[in-house]
Amino acid sequence: MSTLYEDVNGRNVTYCPVSEIYKKYVLSLTYGVVFMFGLGLNGTLLCLLCGRTRRWSCSLIFLVNLAVADLLYVLTLPLLLVSYAMEDKWPFGDFACKAVRFLFYANLHCSMMFLMCISVHRFLGVCYPIRAMTYKTKRTAVLVSASVWILVAVEILPTFAFAHTGLISNITVCFDMTSPGDFHRYLPYGLFLTVIGFFIPLVVISICCCSMVRALVGGQYNIQVGQQMRTKSARTIVMVCLLFVICFVPYHITRTVYLLVRTYLISNCQVLNGVMLAYKIWRPIVSFNSCINPILYFTCSNRQRRVLFGQLCKKKVHPSVCTVQASPRDEQPYARRATPSGKSIREELQGSYLTIIKKEGAAVLR
Repeated sequence: MSTLYEDVNGRNVTYCPVSEIYKKYVLSLTYGVVFMFGLGLNGTLLCLLCGRTRRWSCSLIFLVNLAVADLLYVLTLPLLLVSYAMEDKWPFGDFACKAVRFLFYANLHCSMMFLMCISVHRFLGVCYPIRAMTYKTKRTAVLVSASVWILVAVEILPTFAFAHTGLISNITVCFDMTSPGDFHRYLPYGLFLTVIGFFIPLVVISICCCSMVRALVGGQYNIQVGQQMRTKSARTIVMVCLLFVICFVPYHITRTVYLLVRTYLISNCQVLNGVMLAYKIWRPIVSFNSCINPILYFTCSNRQRRVLFGQLCKKKVHPSVCTVQASPRDEQPYARRATPSGKSIREELQGSYLTIIKKEGAAVLR
């Protein structure tokens, strides 16, 4: 059975009612968990990194921007929690409604874009370690991060026009994408966001991951890339792929189906309600990326994880944890100067320099 609702222009529009009692319990619980863990993890990560980290690698710059986007989003969740507790009533006004929707999609697209940047960075480091040194600089990472923020802001800016409040059964609500009567205008924009913000990063991440897996498994880059780098890169590949598949792929599939059904099959309330329920279930699940992104950092960075955990425990990390000790016989001659027959190969690996000094078949790692 369909009912009428009044949009912001005073028009009466046919609306299929759906039981959204789950919002009061399921969404309140999930968003509450996301708020607590997202605020704690991202806040702690930013405080530790910005306050005590001296050397900034490209991956670290991307992850810090990712944490900022997550933090901006989780700070809007208390408004949604209050709204769900009031059975979907929105008491905060039209601008707050637009801001909440804008920050959700901004976080969503920033997460996918920065994960793409991390994948490309890992791809260059594994497949083209020497050639990529020209591009793997802090300046490049900062410029790329600024470009991502500008691009995402331009992409999501129309959200301020589409998202707004409206009246349903004399209750003020905050529409997710747009009002039911405007989905025919929102559909092209929604598909544009899916292609630019989701499909392109998905293709780039897939290509990078497949190329890195082939390189790491095939072993053709074993001479250029050390065992520690291969292990770290493989771990990053798995984490990025799992994060993308679990959080973003199901959400965008259900969202696209929901947009099409909402536009072309609006008269079939049973189908619409089923698709809407699937979309509403995956929407809070995609928000868990705000909690997983900091875990991605701690999982994929051994050295920084040891340092940060040592800072949390207020203990100094012992140098033997992070260094490779050489024998006195090999280390002493090269501590003062390099001999003419010595050969040095410097590779920038995640902001650290690995210096391999070879002489008579002996290698000293410093």
